[in-house]
Amino acid sequence: MDVIESQVDVNSAAFAANCNFMQGCIDEFRAIEQRVLDKAQAAAKKFAAQGKILPRDRVDLLVDKGTPFVELLSLAGYQMHDDKDGTQAGGGLIAGIGYVAGVRCMIMANNSAIKGGTISPTGLDKTLRLQQIALENKLPIVNLSESGGANLNYATEVFVQGARGFANQARLSAAGLPQVTVVHGNATAGGAYQPGLSDYVIAVRNKTKMFLAGPPLLKAATGEIASDEELGGAELHAQIAGTVEFLAEDDRDGIRQARNIVGSLPWDEQSEHRAPQAFDEPLYSPQELLGVVPCEARQPYDVREIVARIADGSRFLDFKNEYDNHTVCGWSKIHGYSVGIIGNNGPITTRGATKAAQFIQLCEQSNTPLLFLHNTTGFLVGTDAERNAIIKHGSKMIQAVANARVPKVSIVVGGSYGAGNYAMCGRGFDPRFIFAWPNSKTAVMGGAQAGKVLRIVTEEKQLKMGQEPDQQMLDQLENGVKDMLEAGSTALFGTAHLWDDGLIDPRDTRTLLGMVLDLCRDSERRSLRSSSFGVARF
Repeated sequence: MDVIESQVDVNSAAFAANCNFMQGCIDEFRAIEQRVLDKAQAAAKKFAAQGKILPRDRVDLLVDKGTPFVELLSLAGYQMHDDKDGTQAGGGLIAGIGYVAGVRCMIMANNSAIKGGTISPTGLDKTLRLQQIALENKLPIVNLSESGGANLNYATEVFVQGARGFANQARLSAAGLPQVTVVHGNATAGGAYQPGLSDYVIAVRNKTKMFLAGPPLLKAATGEIASDEELGGAELHAQIAGTVEFLAEDDRDGIRQARNIVGSLPWDEQSEHRAPQAFDEPLYSPQELLGVVPCEARQPYDVREIVARIADGSRFLDFKNEYDNHTVCGWSKIHGYSVGIIGNNGPITTRGATKAAQFIQLCEQSNTPLLFLHNTTGFLVGTDAERNAIIKHGSKMIQAVANARVPKVSIVVGGSYGAGNYAMCGRGFDPRFIFAWPNSKTAVMGGAQAGKVLRIVTEEKQLKMGQEPDQQMLDQLENGVKDMLEAGSTALFGTAHLWDDGLIDPRDTRTLLGMVLDLCRDSERRSLRSSSFGVARF
């Protein structure tokens, strides 16, 4: 492969301005994450008085010390539903991929320090996405459960679709993916089925409360009076009902037992191991990723400058560069893993679409994972584009993206507009993982463009009706649409709505991709012992 020679002047004023802009974007989303942490930390004394530890501390105890933990969807639901100030972002869940007793797992913990860990509609969507990731990547799941169940303010939005979470649990078990749950506190009504559908359940003495109907509902429905412990305490479920397999003395003991269970599984004995490969670091510092993307979105740049800072040895084998340079395709390695990269230097032209479709098929043939680096205004439009069959050839690219079976990973590094988002494997095309840089934008089109379109359409309609166009009204319409689309295209808006799996610091891109590609490789080689119905309690 050829070595990319960077053309970026890292000592220029423009580079410094780009760095400052990107750092500001990073600081903004990190500050929101910190507000969520601070909100939860405020409940520390309350938890301590109850003999409990905070949910995030539970996660820290569960994960192997000194190993990476990739948090997912940390800002899901930001400023949606009951989250007025951003302190309740995360959908009531702390979740990510980490190592437990040496086994890579999906970890999900109810954030009971905030609103009792109740699940909003976004929290449900987040749960379903996490289950999808676990299934696609063949990950065991460890749940640290303590939740008041669905947020009743949004019960009508959660109830029917909530069944998918339980159905997924049953299918994950049948697929051969173990689910371990520690019930740290309440698990009421539908929430009781989450541990009930797990394969291994640990209850905490004097803390776990599991019942389909709590004491108030029981009294209202039947007149029967029972205490929490009599109705669904840990000892009842461990000794009489048989709902749980292990009884823990406290939070820490429950987590210790969860680690023991995961460690007892012959999980990595069932995977074909690949010896770690030696690889070269990029010739250029990942720190420079702060400045390679212009702060002015309309200013073009070469996506190879990003590749040069994430690829092993900054090496990249360019594919058909002389044919079309707007859509960049080529092969590289990241942390020793081969990958086909598709990036944007402009709109997707007819030639770019056919080039990318061919490249995707070559990667499919050689079983090479695909990495999409989004920065496009979409497909090229105009008379020439239509005469050159942009719809026909663009459809071929979309077909190739949709049907490629190799793992696909997307990073939105800039703009991702219109059908370009589809062609570059946006959320709707089910990439294995999709992350976004905090400067990125995702929308059907630019706000200013959308405003002008609606202005033109409305003005033409008024003229056809024989009316004199109302310029003041048209100004308001144009500006209103522009503001609406711009507000709905930011990285924060997108991650709140689960358009990605989380915002990332550009400097972490290479490390994250190395972990993701390793995970994809492992899942491709791992065989599972599937069954028809999963594991049931008798």
